[in-house]
Amino acid sequence: MTVKVAIIGCGRVSGHHLRSIAKVEGGEIVAVCDLLADKARAYSEQFGCRWFTSYHAMLTEMPEIDVVAVVTPSGMHHEHCMEVMRRYRKHIIMEKPTFMRPSQMIEAYDEAARLGVEIFPVFQNRHNRAVQRVKSSLDNGELGDIRIMNVRLRWCRPQRYYDMAPWRGTFSHDGGALSNQGIHHVDLLRYLGGEVEAVSATMRTLGATIEVEDAVVATYTYPSGAIGSLEVTTAARPDDFEASLSIVGSKGLAQLGGWAVNELQVFTPDPEACQTASQVIPDAYGFGHVTVYENIVAHLTGRRPFDVNREDCLNSLRLWHSFYCSDERGGAWVKLADKPESARLGRPDEAISGLYRTPAP
Repeated sequence: MTVKVAIIGCGRVSGHHLRSIAKVEGGEIVAVCDLLADKARAYSEQFGCRWFTSYHAMLTEMPEIDVVAVVTPSGMHHEHCMEVMRRYRKHIIMEKPTFMRPSQMIEAYDEAARLGVEIFPVFQNRHNRAVQRVKSSLDNGELGDIRIMNVRLRWCRPQRYYDMAPWRGTFSHDGGALSNQGIHHVDLLRYLGGEVEAVSATMRTLGATIEVEDAVVATYTYPSGAIGSLEVTTAARPDDFEASLSIVGSKGLAQLGGWAVNELQVFTPDPEACQTASQVIPDAYGFGHVTVYENIVAHLTGRRPFDVNREDCLNSLRLWHSFYCSDERGGAWVKLADKPESARLGRPDEAISGLYRTPAP
């Protein structure tokens, strides 16, 4: 069986999806779609597939499509996912941050179960060789118990970055530095450290004229007693400087870095692992999408279940929202057990949604 994949949204990250699918045995890209014909046509010519400006036309004319990758602005994920599932009964691949709100995710997964289709969230950085080396060292006790975990991301996104599209820098369709640039590091706090107990965060907008944060500083705790800190900003100037995640364990220190946590920079239990586990990557996306698509094909062909289940995805979304909820409450501690959901992230904005909506036939 060949899994036939179509993509909605032909921005930069879509090119990475297409290159990744091309490397996966049993996967085939059959169509691309974007509201702008030039974008869709360019990818069509590059990858030898059909192109459309309406996903309704695409899915009507090509019923053989098995799964649709939604790579549209974050605030459109829920609408596009629900419509593709309900009208066309297709499986869905959902780029980060999956959905803007945990409640949207719950509704989408409930609907997928009712319709007998699957949702595959993308957490590609989990598959990096460096991350897997640290994960195994935590699982087998090589690093010992986690005592402190730290995230530090210092990147540059000037005003012109946010001015590139109306959805950028909005609470309705994007979120700020934590939502867009720091989201994968937030996921790794859970993936490596286990469930977070509580979060306290403060957010500011310091380097651009946008409604969302471009700087956040936070602390958090784990049920084990371990503690952590997070600093994420896109207000650094004039360039990107650092994106790291470090773990102080009872038996040693590990530090991940690079564009996409693709480098093992420090690993005291086995210093040679810094070379063997690090990867040179061509861009900020790394190689993890290839593994994501391999796992999707394996799931849909009945070889093994997909590695990210509903609860796993939901807990990462709630952790992401907990930082915003804490800031909304003046930095008060927010417990993950309370199932936090921000009042700001994903709030409706029909004016922006209308720019990216595909009219139904």
